[in-house]
Amino acid sequence: MAQTLHLINTLKKALKAHGLTYADIAKKIDMSEASIKRMFSEKNFTLNRLEQLCQCMELELSDLLTLMKEDEANISQLSDEQEKEIVNDLTLLLVTVCVLNRWTLDEISERYKISETEAIQYLCKLDKLKIIDLLPKNRIKLLVASNFSWRRNGSIQKFFQSKVEKEFFSSRFNNSNERLFVVNGMLANSSNIVFQKKMEKLVREFNELNDSDANLSLEERTGTTAVIAIRNWNYGVFEHLRK
Repeated sequence: MAQTLHLINTLKKALKAHGLTYADIAKKIDMSEASIKRMFSEKNFTLNRLEQLCQCMELELSDLLTLMKEDEANISQLSDEQEKEIVNDLTLLLVTVCVLNRWTLDEISERYKISETEAIQYLCKLDKLKIIDLLPKNRIKLLVASNFSWRRNGSIQKFFQSKVEKEFFSSRFNNSNERLFVVNGMLANSSNIVFQKKMEKLVREFNELNDSDANLSLEERTGTTAVIAIRNWNYGVFEHLRK
């Protein structure tokens, strides 16, 4: 199942790289745009349909498998030393986050107080760290795998965690693009594991949506953060009543 999801993610990335939208694909293979969207959301492809989608890009199915293998060869996580180097320079961290969200050099220098020359210098650092390939005309090619993540309890995760409580939760979550759910109950260990699997699936879906929107302009996208967590915990406010 994991390889199937990886193949579909590789297909989506390849279609985007060829500038093909759902509407474009629908016209090429004589399907409705709604059917195309449903096919991708349900991840339900016949071999014949995969071949048709590859033909839209003038690729063979074997080419798609090669692209998937290349993605598997990309890094899924940085070393601890690499994360420390990034987190110790806030501007480098900012540029890294922008690059991971598919920003171009022009978009970085337009949105932040970072000159084009400075931005190129930071991109060169990311090139040396093997996070990107800095191509001619300062085009950026990501070298991270589709399942890339920060190190668990690593320097960058700890940095962002230190900001979560103070900044992230300083909201009433009243806006249309905000939601907050707090649930409390008593789960068996087996149920806890089941719920964690559902959390992992939700994270994958978030990443897929993020990839899907990568070709949209910055005006059509906003920085979005979701915090998903579960732990054994009892409300401290009741601690003085505990026997």
